[in-house]
Amino acid sequence: MSVMTTVSLGAPFTRSDLDALPDDGRRHELIDGVLVMTPAPSPRHQLIQMELIKRLLPAIPTGQRLLAAPLDVVLGPATVLQPDLLIAARTALTSRDLPVAPLLAIEVLSPSTRRLDLGIKRALYESGGCAAYWVIDPDEPSITAWELHEGRYAEVGRAVGSESLRLHMPVEVEIVPADLVT
Repeated sequence: MSVMTTVSLGAPFTRSDLDALPDDGRRHELIDGVLVMTPAPSPRHQLIQMELIKRLLPAIPTGQRLLAAPLDVVLGPATVLQPDLLIAARTALTSRDLPVAPLLAIEVLSPSTRRLDLGIKRALYESGGCAAYWVIDPDEPSITAWELHEGRYAEVGRAVGSESLRLHMPVEVEIVPADLVT
């Protein structure tokens, strides 16, 4: 069973502490100074990411980049996230990370990250200014999309199974959740 682990040793973890960790095959994120470690994604999770990449890549406008985890998104000195997929302005990327909120963050839910992705990470992307946030639930299958309006996320679409969802920001794309899990 895959399990998420959190570690707090008194003083908050920082980006420097995160950089000093050994590569152990886990995803390491910082949430308000707390180290969160999740297992490597399952093959099913990775296949869904690849299906999303195939659909998104042709729609990426000039000047934007589609990237997959692991890539650090730095929302503050004690908050570093790694969305499954993201779209960012090419000019916002550094050789090391994305030091600002992406235009779009996408998470594929798994048993070990479901609560984190739907709760804390969604709130952090919202407060960090991420313009759009999508969550794929492979078990249903479904996609839910939110966009930032006046500093708050508003749901702009949801599709389940063979329903189609057309999204417009930051890319124009149509997604059928059932097609992502086959």
